[in-house]
Amino acid sequence: MVCPRCVMAIEQILDRMDIPYSEVSIGSVNLERDLQPEELQRFDRELQEIGFEILQDRKQKLAEEIKVALLEMINMPTEQPLKTSTWLSERFNLEYTYLSSVFSEVQDENIEKYLIKLKIEKAKELISYDQSMAEIADRLQYSSVAHLSNQFKKITGMTPSEYRKNVQLNQG
Repeated sequence: MVCPRCVMAIEQILDRMDIPYSEVSIGSVNLERDLQPEELQRFDRELQEIGFEILQDRKQKLAEEIKVALLEMINMPTEQPLKTSTWLSERFNLEYTYLSSVFSEVQDENIEKYLIKLKIEKAKELISYDQSMAEIADRLQYSSVAHLSNQFKKITGMTPSEYRKNVQLNQG
């Protein structure tokens, strides 16, 4: 799960199934009781219908937690540049090489590529809020606007300016 709408969708499923829970947050659900096997199967089916799955494998859980941590990292207001490897190692109290290998094994892509995709999604959001490319590059810790623009085009197939025009056309 990566957004508040995802959390809401999970809550709706739990409510519809009358499953008591204490908290649903990005990447996890705290149930107030264990599910019966048939409830677990139904819950898993309902999750799959909206593109989610229950993660019970330790490596899958860790990869999902890394995704959540990366999302939190790009949404943090920070004046100090964060080094991803150091931040994740401290966050999970595990060596970055281990975190990286688990993530790559589970996700079929490395942390850096995943983080770039997250940053570009954040850049798209900030563009739609009419922030300048210089502000966005600084906020997302890019070394320059050109570096951000190159990655943006590589991921989306359009320049930030073209994307901004599309957003403006769709809003107007």
